[in-house]
Amino acid sequence: MLSEVADAVRLQEGPPGVRSVLRALRRLAPASTKELSRATGLPVPIVAALGNELRRRGLVTEQRPSRLTEAGQDLVARLGMDLSLDATCRTCDGRELVIPDVLAEAVPRLRALMESGPAADMAIDQSHCTAETKVRRVLALLTAGALPGGSLLLIGDDDLVSLAVAVVGDVLGGPIVERVTVVDISDEILDYVQKVAGGLGTRVETVRHDLRHPLPKELHGRHDVAMTDPPYTPEGARLFLSRAVEGLRPGPAHSVFFSFGGKSPDEMLEVQREIMALGLVTNGYIRNFNEYEGSGILGGVGFFQHLLTTSSTASAQGDYSGPLYTGDKRTRQREYTCAACGRTVPVGPGARWTSVAALRADGCPHCGKGPFRPGRLITVEPAPAPAPAPATVGSGETAPAPTPVPAPTGRTIGWHPPAPEVRAALEQRARPYAIRQADERDLPAIGAFEAEIARVSFGEDAIDDPARWAARLGKAMEKSREGMIVADRPGGEPVGWCWVSINQNAMTGDRYANFRSLAVAPLDNRGDVAELLLTAGLEFCVANGITEVVGRVHVGNVPMRTVYRKFGFDPTSLSMKLFLPEEGGER
Repeated sequence: MLSEVADAVRLQEGPPGVRSVLRALRRLAPASTKELSRATGLPVPIVAALGNELRRRGLVTEQRPSRLTEAGQDLVARLGMDLSLDATCRTCDGRELVIPDVLAEAVPRLRALMESGPAADMAIDQSHCTAETKVRRVLALLTAGALPGGSLLLIGDDDLVSLAVAVVGDVLGGPIVERVTVVDISDEILDYVQKVAGGLGTRVETVRHDLRHPLPKELHGRHDVAMTDPPYTPEGARLFLSRAVEGLRPGPAHSVFFSFGGKSPDEMLEVQREIMALGLVTNGYIRNFNEYEGSGILGGVGFFQHLLTTSSTASAQGDYSGPLYTGDKRTRQREYTCAACGRTVPVGPGARWTSVAALRADGCPHCGKGPFRPGRLITVEPAPAPAPAPATVGSGETAPAPTPVPAPTGRTIGWHPPAPEVRAALEQRARPYAIRQADERDLPAIGAFEAEIARVSFGEDAIDDPARWAARLGKAMEKSREGMIVADRPGGEPVGWCWVSINQNAMTGDRYANFRSLAVAPLDNRGDVAELLLTAGLEFCVANGITEVVGRVHVGNVPMRTVYRKFGFDPTSLSMKLFLPEEGGER
C-alpha cells in the first residue's frame, strides 16, 4: 500500500515519505496540510496529493483538518508506528534558540521596518523571512561566537538581516559588529538599508553588484563571517556560497550561515555536493529554523545550516550565465490526472494551463470536474518559430512582426510585443501624451481613476472616495511602484492609468501577472492612449519573464471586456453572486 500511494503521486521519497506523513498524522492530528508539510519536509502540493490518495483508500478522514480513520489507525499500528512520543523542545519548538526578553522589543521594530521596506521580488525567488526569524539569525551569529566584533558579509539581503543586526545592537545599547557589508543587485534594498541603518549606530556598507560575476576585488578576503539565503536551486546555492567564500578571510574555521528550502533527497544531494566542492563542512543544521511570509509551497519554512571553512576552502566560480532561479529551471510539464474521469492533463511551461491552480479553477477539459492528482514529469521540446509574416503598420508601410505560435499542447499565445515600427506608430497616435512610471505626485489623479472604475463596476456598492483610493495606492507604491504606469502630457496631470502586479501562487510557486487597473480620461485619441498603456503593461510582464496574465473585470464593464478581447485575453471563469433575504425581512 505504501508503494502504491508513493507511485500514484510519483513521490521521490518513496514508501518512507508516505510513512512520514502517516507518522505526522498520528502525532499531530487534527493536522492541516501546511502543518504536515512542516513536520515531514515535503512540499505542500505533494502532501496534499498524498492526503488525497490516503483518503481514496479510506485511511484519512474527508473532513479537514485531517485525521486518521479507524482503518488508518489500524494500519499505523500494523506498521509499528502507533507509539506517540514527541521529544521536541516545547520552548524553542526545535529551533534551538529562543528570543530572550531583553530582545523582545526588536521583533515589533523589525516588523515595522519590513512593512515600510521593499516588497519581495518573486521573479528572483525572494520571500521575506519573519521578524522573529531575523532576530534568531542574529542570535545564531552571537551563539556561534561570530559576533560580537568582527565583520559580517551578507550575500544578498532582501531579508534585511543587516538591519536586524543594527536593531539588536541598538536594543542592547551599542553595535555588536565592527562592519556589515551588504552585496545586492537591488538599488531599492540598498538604499533602504542605508537610509535606516544610518540612525541605528551600526556601520553598514552597501555594494551594488550582480552576483553572477565575482565579487569586486576590494571585497575579497576582508570578512570574518558570511550569511546568505540564495535562490533555492543547486546553482543558486553554489553561486551565492562561492561569493561568500570569496569575501571571507583565508584559513579554516570561518563561519558561513546558509539558509535554504527543503528539497527531495536527490535535490539536496546536489546542494550538499556543491557545499563539499567549495571545501566547506557542516557544523550545525536546524530544520524549520527559518519562517517565511508567503512561501506556501514549502510550508513557509526552511533550514538553517552553519558551515565552516577548511584549509581546502576555495572558490573557482567565475562569471555565470546559466539558469539560477526556480522559474529559470521550470522547463518541464507535469501530468495531472482528473480523479473524476481519469484523463490526464499536462500542466506547466507551454501547456494550456501553466499552473495546477489555473487548471483547478477551470475544471477538467474533458469532464469539467476534478480534483487532480500529480503524475509524472514530461519534457516538451519547444516548437520552432515560423518565419515572420509582414504586418501593416499605422503609416501604411509594412514591417516584420512575429506570428503567434501555438504552444505544443494547443495553447495559443495571445499577444507578442509589437515590432519597433509598430510601437513607434502607436506612440505617435497617442501624442501629445506619453507614458512613464507613476509616482506620489500622481496619487490624486490615480485615486479619481480608481473611484470611477469602482463606480462602473459596482454601482451603488462601490467605494468611490478618491482620497481612500489614493491612500491605499500610496501604501502599495511605497512597497513597489513597478508595473504602475501613467500617461500624461509633459508637466500635466495624468490622463491614463495602468497597474500590473506580479504575484506567485502560494501552492504551486508559479508566477503570474494580475492586470489590476486600466483607465483613460475622455480624449480624442482615448483608444490609442489606452492601447499604449496596456501595451506597456504587457511589455512589463514579458520583461519579468511572465507567461500568464490574469485580468478580472465586472460583467457589466463592457468597454473593458472589449479591450481585453482585442489584446487576446480569453474568458476562463465567471464569478456568480446570490443575495439572500436578511433575517426578519427581505433585501
